Amino acid sequence: MDSVDVFVCFLIVAIIVVSLLSNVLVLICFLYNPEIRKQVPGLFILNLTFCNLLLTVSNMPLTLVGLVSKGQPGSDAFCHAVGFLETFLTTSSMLSMAALSIDRWIAVVFPLSYHSKMRHRDAAVVLGYTWVHSISFSATAACLSWVGYHQLYASCTLSEARASHGRTQFVVFTVTFHALTFLLSFVVLCVTYLKVLKVARIHCKRIDIITMQTLVLLVDIHPSVRQRCLEEQRRRRQRATRKISTFIGTFVLCFAPYVITRLLELWPAVPITQHWGLLCKCLAYSKAACDPFVYSLLRHQYRKTCTDIINRVLKRRSMNSSEWQHRTGPSTIVQALESPRVVKECAP
Repeated sequence: MDSVDVFVCFLIVAIIVVSLLSNVLVLICFLYNPEIRKQVPGLFILNLTFCNLLLTVSNMPLTLVGLVSKGQPGSDAFCHAVGFLETFLTTSSMLSMAALSIDRWIAVVFPLSYHSKMRHRDAAVVLGYTWVHSISFSATAACLSWVGYHQLYASCTLSEARASHGRTQFVVFTVTFHALTFLLSFVVLCVTYLKVLKVARIHCKRIDIITMQTLVLLVDIHPSVRQRCLEEQRRRRQRATRKISTFIGTFVLCFAPYVITRLLELWPAVPITQHWGLLCKCLAYSKAACDPFVYSLLRHQYRKTCTDIINRVLKRRSMNSSEWQHRTGPSTIVQALESPRVVKECAP
């Protein structure tokens, strides 16, 4: 292996570790906090977390094995099943992000009717659609033998090497698949989050007007207090833009290079090196490590849950330690007092 392959191997290992730990932590928070389980977006986050975990423990290690061994990991049937699983999990995770954006759009644009528009039953219907959508493309590719080991990405994924049908059908399927997964999710993310940003800016302007009117009325206010109010006003305007940029930016940064490369690959005249293919694959895998932070762990509710879990574990350890000291302390003193030397020295 050259230096680039070694770097990619370490990168995949780092992604596996971060993705595994962060997604497991999201599941622990989901099980620990009943308020998170009651929320409708929790179903989408749970589905996204399970997809990321399965992708982390199944496809990522096999890509690492394929990169190290320079060949297909396992038999053709095994790689066929792994390719089916990767197609299903990637599609389901993209649609889950789109569902989360729709949920946020309803919550911000229609706050008074949110609970009637987005119930657990409605979320289950949306989740069912994501599974049907995902399994339809995965099953089609598997039945037509359009999944297998791809040397360019060192992984079991969509590939025309073992295709039993013509190249034209594979090209049409690939373009349709990426249009109805990546492009559809990207359009939904942009439309919904931009509407959310528009409403957030309107609210910020209203708050800013009230703040400025209050500062004008309070003529005796200290300049430092006035400056802090203006800084908070500026941070409030930037907060919504930063969050929405993170949602859309991570999606595009992680998935766009891989999808564009898969489409360019359909034209043999476009040369694509394996190093670029592996880098695009690592970027797509890195989304599984980013999602827990983007959608869950950086939110106040999840941070508070993590803090409660840590405090509970530390408190239990402290109680166990104090209980052990309480049990062992008196017995040690009694044994010391009852020792022959102490009895002999204390005897009259």
